[in-house]
Amino acid sequence: MLSLLTLASLTSLAVAAPASDSSSCTGTIASLDDVAAAVECTTVNIEAFTVTAGQTFSLDLLDGTSVNMLGEVQFGNVSWAGPLFEIKGNDITFNGNNVIFDGGGPFYWDGLGTNGGTTKPHPMMKIEISGTMNNVKVVNSPAQCFSVSNPAALTMTGTIVDNTQGNYPNSQSNGLPAGHNTDGFDVSTNDLTITGSTVINQDDCLAINKGTNIVFSDNYCSGGHGISIGSITSNVVVSGITISGNTVINSQQGFRIKTDADATNSTVTDVTYSGNTATNCTEYGILITQSYPASLGTPGTGVDISDINFNGSPTTVNTASGAYMVAVDCGVGSCTGTWDWSDLTTSGGEVGPVDNCTVIEGYTQ
Repeated sequence: MLSLLTLASLTSLAVAAPASDSSSCTGTIASLDDVAAAVECTTVNIEAFTVTAGQTFSLDLLDGTSVNMLGEVQFGNVSWAGPLFEIKGNDITFNGNNVIFDGGGPFYWDGLGTNGGTTKPHPMMKIEISGTMNNVKVVNSPAQCFSVSNPAALTMTGTIVDNTQGNYPNSQSNGLPAGHNTDGFDVSTNDLTITGSTVINQDDCLAINKGTNIVFSDNYCSGGHGISIGSITSNVVVSGITISGNTVINSQQGFRIKTDADATNSTVTDVTYSGNTATNCTEYGILITQSYPASLGTPGTGVDISDINFNGSPTTVNTASGAYMVAVDCGVGSCTGTWDWSDLTTSGGEVGPVDNCTVIEGYTQ
């Protein structure tokens, strides 16, 4: 015969509530206080709220989580290092729905960016997810906007970075455009596609610092420094890069590869530019330099640049009068392979120097 204690225990087990199921719950975030509970669910909805100044809105998500932006997120203003927003996780679906993240740039902008002046939180958006990130809209990033270091394949579609207000002087910028160092995408990663996006800013639209298998396609870049690889530092590999179908207007450069003059043991190889258009480049249409931070100077030889191609579909580059259409500044023996530039057409500017680079085929300025 079972004891009364044993019967009581069995009864307790029978009526105990089932363990919580993250797949059946929806977390809602309307303040930072909601985050810890919300990320225990695999559906997370973000409502409108203001992030407390000096704190990061950080999401560390369960695998397979879907995130939906439903209201504008603003960030309290205070000088600090940032980032403002950080997201981590695997196989994430992030639906931005073109709802705004507002970085409050005018509070920070002083024409100096991260080179001096007030401390500016950067990056604004630190992205460490795999999966998809769609229709995210950012306005007024204090400095660099997106830093992307995804753990596995990630596709970012329909991103908008709008720092238009930074084109104009303010009371802090001594007559200079107030926004500075407002990079659209800073990329140090593998297996990344960025497509169908718009960047209006005052620095690189894209800067690839290292990585492989990166596609930047059908994007629109206005007012900044164009589409860049680099600057490349020491012990870095960049390979398997496709830059295709992009439009660049009113930028300092159209397309640029820049390697630090003192960098060593690095490679930039297998880069293809196809079907791009750059219009009214104010300094260089295409610049490949191993003298960075100088544009044209004394190039280093510690980075091997090889197989840089403008082929597959026509790329047209137009520069302002007085700007160089193409300038190449290689260290002796450090630009190698075969560079097929047969589908490149340039116009509008001056013939630039091509130093220590004899591997370009199919193109004449």
